[in-house]
Amino acid sequence: MAESVRAALFNTVPSRDYLQFWQSGRFQPRRVARFLGLSKAELAQLAGVSIASVRFDDKAPRVLCERLMEVASTCELVAQAFGGNGTQTALWFRTPNPHFGHLAPAELLRRGECDRLQRQVLEAMAEERATNSES
Repeated sequence: MAESVRAALFNTVPSRDYLQFWQSGRFQPRRVARFLGLSKAELAQLAGVSIASVRFDDKAPRVLCERLMEVASTCELVAQAFGGNGTQTALWFRTPNPHFGHLAPAELLRRGECDRLQRQVLEAMAEERATNSES
């Protein structure tokens, strides 16, 4: 497998669980919601489910857990870019960013723009890897 294909295939997954969203191999969706400060209403909108169905036990809607896993992966990739520093990662998600029209990345999630955020993070990481490999 060519190195660029391999990199593109596996670079969407962080190298470690910096923010401890996966404790003992089990996904912790409540930790993701808490880390980003997302309300039940915002979680419902993010997953396209009713507010009443937002929960974090075995009866949680599958689509909610799947969407939060995607968000968790993006959070972990940002944490990786900050060397695993959870404080810097949290600050990045809460700080308005000119690349997002001066919205905080967490606000993009609240607006349901999870895919846009993930795409931007992956593009920035690919650009950084390309720059580092040229040096």
